[in-house]
Amino acid sequence: MMNIENIKTLGDLKKAGYQSKSIKDELRNNLRDKISKGETVFEGVWGFENTVIPELERAILSRHNINLLGLRGQAKTRLARLMINLLDEWIPVVEGSEINDDPLNPISRFAKTLIEEKGDDTPISWLHRSDRFYEKLATPDVTVADIIGDIDPIKAANLKLSYADDRVIHFGMIPRANRCIFVINELPDLQARIQVALFNILQEGDIQIRGFKVRMNLDLQFIFTANPEDYTNRGSIVTPLKDRIGSQILTHYPETVKIARTITEQEANLDGRQSDFIHVPSIAKDLLEQISFEARDSEFVDYKSGVSARMSITAFENLLSTAERRALISGDEKTTVRLSDFMGIIPAITGKVELVYEGEQEGAAVVAEHLLGNAVKTMFPDFFPKIEKLEKNSDKGPYQEVIDWFFNESGFDLPDDASDKEYKKQLDSIIPLKQLVLKYQPDAPKEDQYFLKEFILWGLSEFKKLSKDRYTQGYQFKDLYGSYISKNL
Repeated sequence: MMNIENIKTLGDLKKAGYQSKSIKDELRNNLRDKISKGETVFEGVWGFENTVIPELERAILSRHNINLLGLRGQAKTRLARLMINLLDEWIPVVEGSEINDDPLNPISRFAKTLIEEKGDDTPISWLHRSDRFYEKLATPDVTVADIIGDIDPIKAANLKLSYADDRVIHFGMIPRANRCIFVINELPDLQARIQVALFNILQEGDIQIRGFKVRMNLDLQFIFTANPEDYTNRGSIVTPLKDRIGSQILTHYPETVKIARTITEQEANLDGRQSDFIHVPSIAKDLLEQISFEARDSEFVDYKSGVSARMSITAFENLLSTAERRALISGDEKTTVRLSDFMGIIPAITGKVELVYEGEQEGAAVVAEHLLGNAVKTMFPDFFPKIEKLEKNSDKGPYQEVIDWFFNESGFDLPDDASDKEYKKQLDSIIPLKQLVLKYQPDAPKEDQYFLKEFILWGLSEFKKLSKDRYTQGYQFKDLYGSYISKNL
């Protein structure tokens, strides 16, 4: 390990025995060390352990430029940013160089001239790995000058140079990212003529600026990200460019609710006070993730567009904020998330799903409620006995006592802003609910039992055993047939 504080000139660097290596070799060597030591390389990325990450590691070991191909919200940019951790902590650069020249292998005219003049006294500085990451979002207004460079008339005037002198060149983002990781997000959005400008950089290492053929052996690790939807909607990756990208790696969404829940809990931006006084039942967290799974399979949602993991994250934040606001209004010092609080997550869903024509006809909010209902329906058999199709009243199923209770009552209201005391009192009035929870979920934490009671009511309504109606300030549950008969009397 070098003491970089004592290495300030090219001579010091040579005495220390520093050896130059390319960025791809840096990544490869450090990855080899981490794998051999059993260390986690891509910390905080879940669900890719047996799919994406092994392919990404193979690409790095092969010194490839990489294209991460996947739908939105599949951690493509996160993976690219985590590659910083595979770089050496510090690298030396010629002080004052615009393109991070390696003191032992300079490529710019500035660095070469400086070293010729000063020799071993050439000053060097040290670049930390956190400063070796460049990112550019491919937008229609990106030009070749932005990413490669252009002639700078002001520089030419100040230095009294003609446009034929290569010192008038202003370097773009890619040359300035020499010896760094360079990420181009949403590559298909980059105009074809701009993609063509990348050909030589990827293959031969030289760049051309306004007629100057500047032979510079740029040293970069390129990471591209792309969304399959963009290939038809907004553009495409030109074939010769695809041919120059070493590995294309397909990303995917979490395959289980458990993995999705881990991601949401890690990424959610919560106020510490929310965590302190709002209890979130485990079943509520699972239900929240199930909504995303339902959306990806929904006939109303465009599956080609995908459903980002960000939907679950923002929905979870909204869920806690809904419970927080309710508790502040009712004056509760502590509270537990309720199923009726899930109405607060609808704004987090409506902006994150692309609807097909049928979904547009239904309306985004209606589709969001539909997804919530489907999630309840899917998860219900995991906690309580399966609800059979309509049976005669003489066939006493496990839910008959609950249904009978509603048959004898005119209705049951659960206001959104009810205090915890009122909420519990309302649910306690339906005695068969408590019996069902104790019988089928005997190990459920005490603080989760009221959520389970409400979950039973929602499940019965989704399976057409009870009616559930939304009104301005809450929900009303009624007996399905009793209410129907009363309306027709």
